[in-house]
Amino acid sequence: MSERNIMEITKVDDAAVVSFVRQSIGSAAGVEEITDQLRRFVTEQKPPKVVVDFTGVKFFSSMMLGLLVDVWKRMRKYGGRLLISGIDPQLTRVFRITNLDTIFEFAPDRNAALSKLNG
Repeated sequence: MSERNIMEITKVDDAAVVSFVRQSIGSAAGVEEITDQLRRFVTEQKPPKVVVDFTGVKFFSSMMLGLLVDVWKRMRKYGGRLLISGIDPQLTRVFRITNLDTIFEFAPDRNAALSKLNG
């Protein structure tokens, strides 16, 4: 499987759902590919709502946290909203430890996230 098969972006109404097809997002090349795709998508498309769905992901590197903060900041500039869903309880701890749980919104799964964004 090439690095390009790590992430998928699908549209659901006016929201974009970013999902991952691997349990581990740890390689520098993998995170760089995700970074390039996601930054380009947010910069060019300016989606009003984005759900980053981590369902099935058991590990990601600290570079992923930096990417999420970067995307969140970019979206805030144009009034967009980012929500994280399906996060593993062990990964939730990482958000708490880094105090990133104070800037991100969370939902238990993709459907709950979409409902929250449209509510």
